[in-house]
Amino acid sequence: MTETTTNDDPDASGGDPQEAIDAQGALRREELDDRIFDHNAGDEQEGIPFVGAGPGNPRLLTVAGKELLEEADLVVHAGSLVNSELLDEYCAHAELVNSVGKDLEELIPLMRDAYEDGENVVRLHSGDPAIYGAALEQMDALEHEGVPTYFVPGVTSAFAASATLRTQLTLNEVSNHVAFTRPQGKTLTEEEDHISEFVGMGDVTSCIYLGTHAVRDTMDRLLEDGHDPETPVGVIYHASWPDEDVIIGTVGNIADKVEEAGYRASAMVVIGDAVTGAGYERSFLYGDWANRGSSDTNETETQAGDD
Repeated sequence: MTETTTNDDPDASGGDPQEAIDAQGALRREELDDRIFDHNAGDEQEGIPFVGAGPGNPRLLTVAGKELLEEADLVVHAGSLVNSELLDEYCAHAELVNSVGKDLEELIPLMRDAYEDGENVVRLHSGDPAIYGAALEQMDALEHEGVPTYFVPGVTSAFAASATLRTQLTLNEVSNHVAFTRPQGKTLTEEEDHISEFVGMGDVTSCIYLGTHAVRDTMDRLLEDGHDPETPVGVIYHASWPDEDVIIGTVGNIADKVEEAGYRASAMVVIGDAVTGAGYERSFLYGDWANRGSSDTNETETQAGDD
């Protein structure tokens, strides 16, 4: 498979993005893209980078993202989801286009034409584009028209929320798993909403994206399913932004607190005992494993990222 997939049909340029997405999906099922094996995350690559802007604070932009923005001629960004201070600091020299309200039929030709004219184009998503970013459909539509693309990871809001709460999302004997999820609504049916299942597992930290408006409905369903009303819940509004606000409560009372604060969007909802960071056990990493001798140093270091 070549690095860039080009449609030979001249009439396809500016055509139906869904057809392009379907075509790229079919190619992906047949053979893996060579670039998977040729590049690592963070490498300089050819094409339009889809950059994660981070959760809000400009200092949480990655070095790779900063460098690409500073070299950009055109930055297509996610509107108010990207902190204006970041745009002012790193993108003042570039043409800025707000993607809010624009569909693929408008965005794809815009980015394609600028790239083909020799401009450095950056597609700037909030958080990390791999988490609820709708990035791949844009990338597939661009690739279908001969424009290479690649991901540049960012800091997702769940990690900013964890930092604000001064805790870990995983804690020994408290939370062995993390679920990135969202509540039922226009995108997810009731059957596709697994929040109650995650909470019921007991050792899962559930990080709910795009669910501020549905906090009461979500908590009511958890209570109806018999979950402990004292289960800790943290709601972090605008994590890492100057107006960040933190609301701590429980499954039984967090909805009242969020409604009293007046938040309907832009908050990360975290459910589980890891919210308080209480009750965890000392890990093995700096206990028994640390005292096994120099011959096991490599093994200990291998385990460090997992503990």
